[in-house]
Amino acid sequence: MAFKSRFLTIYFGLFALYAILIGIYLWLTSGDQIPDALKGTAADPATFLTETQLQQSEVYSVLRNWLFFIGYPWEWAIYLVLLFTGTAARWQEKLANTAMPGYVRFPVFVLWLSIVSFAALLPLRLAGYALARYYGVSTQAVWSWIRDNAVSFSIHYVMLALVSSVAFFFIRRGGRWWLKLWLLSVPFILFLMYIQPVVIDPLYNEFNRLSNPQLEQKILALADKADIPAHRVYEVKVSEKTNALNAYVNGIGSSLRIVLWDTTLQRLDENEILLIMAHEMGHYAMHHLEWSALGSVASSFFLLWIGSMLYKAMIQRWGSRWGIRKAGDAAALPVLLLIISLLSFAFSPAANFISRQAERSADEYAIRLIGSTEGAVTMYQKLAAASLSEMNPPLLVKLFRSTHPSLMERIAGVRIHEERK
Repeated sequence: MAFKSRFLTIYFGLFALYAILIGIYLWLTSGDQIPDALKGTAADPATFLTETQLQQSEVYSVLRNWLFFIGYPWEWAIYLVLLFTGTAARWQEKLANTAMPGYVRFPVFVLWLSIVSFAALLPLRLAGYALARYYGVSTQAVWSWIRDNAVSFSIHYVMLALVSSVAFFFIRRGGRWWLKLWLLSVPFILFLMYIQPVVIDPLYNEFNRLSNPQLEQKILALADKADIPAHRVYEVKVSEKTNALNAYVNGIGSSLRIVLWDTTLQRLDENEILLIMAHEMGHYAMHHLEWSALGSVASSFFLLWIGSMLYKAMIQRWGSRWGIRKAGDAAALPVLLLIISLLSFAFSPAANFISRQAERSADEYAIRLIGSTEGAVTMYQKLAAASLSEMNPPLLVKLFRSTHPSLMERIAGVRIHEERK
């Protein structure tokens, strides 16, 4: 017991130190460090944001990035507490003493774990929501936010119960359980890509046909030029939740959808909208959706392979202290989730680097498809203003958070393209 208390004390002490240090780093490196060569140009936020917006962007970026960086060790702490206090083992024992069959006990265990994890992470979600509301990025009412979180919890629970049930089915049978699980993940990933736009997304927002028929025809003409088999453009109502701007193309096969947020329609002009849609079409035309699926399949292979070795080592080393008798015990689920979270965080710089390359190529494709850069610079400026985004985030933010090139880089890219003409 003394060892368990000492371990948790050390962990939380290190967590507090980490939270302070990452906060200091973000504060010292914030404020959009614009290179001298770009100062006073369209890539300099001082040329298109007010002094108030610049100050808000700086503080908001620091705080939301800080919440992101402490979010992972906060999540790890949940699993470590459940393990080192023996809570997970007691849950398993309590359920084993009931008359419930095994196929019911495990989903109940997952439910308890999901509820505790959700409640423990709720302060961070509340802080993020409050920040976005305070700085005007979010317009979402409290009850709408609660509903979305309830939907997210439900989806997360169903997915976790399903996936972990299958995982532990293979773990209990030994052998290369991770390889069997990976083979099953391939059709599962494709299935999720298919149902995302037609089943999951509508649970959060209302989708309708684009309200501007003339604009829809121009977007569909672009889609035809890009060889995208689309027959309608969807408009999603998000203005009651956010002031941010977005558009996307997702789904595969018959579930393919071209989607515009209504905030994008309200705040961008036609040239800007067509450019942002051409960018999204670039992902489809250059097969980024397929490459993304292949990337997910490949990364899941390595995640499961490395994760299985870590899982075996941790159960052998710590299992008896945690009250876990064998690898297939339900009480070991927090170990599995801890490993997945650790590896996801460790792999995120590589995944983000690949994503930034895809986004950069989509930017270039959009200009080629439209045949003009008109509206590109103002589009990026409006994206920055709507979300109070940093034009040039700090290095750690780029590595661990940035799935797109910085807005400064994207505007500079437009200038380079214009100079080449």
